[in-house]
Amino acid sequence: MTFDWADWVGLLGSAMFIIGFAYANVSQAMDKVAFNTLNIVGAVLLLISLSQHFNLAAVVLEAVWALIAFAGLIGEIARRRRT
Repeated sequence: MTFDWADWVGLLGSAMFIIGFAYANVSQAMDKVAFNTLNIVGAVLLLISLSQHFNLAAVVLEAVWALIAFAGLIGEIARRRRT
């Protein structure tokens, strides 16, 4: 198997998810902006990778994951502005 740029981008996206997941599990007071940003970046990188190595189920999962993270990010930013 040969690695191309899309594989490296996908691996970087996966790393973002792993970092976010680990952070969420070890943090005493999780920063939702950081957590959701890691998830958005990870999902976008994986979607870029999937544009070269298409898999419908993975595209749907990453798109929904990014939308949920985006909603969480916007919600947290709005909450911080109110306080």
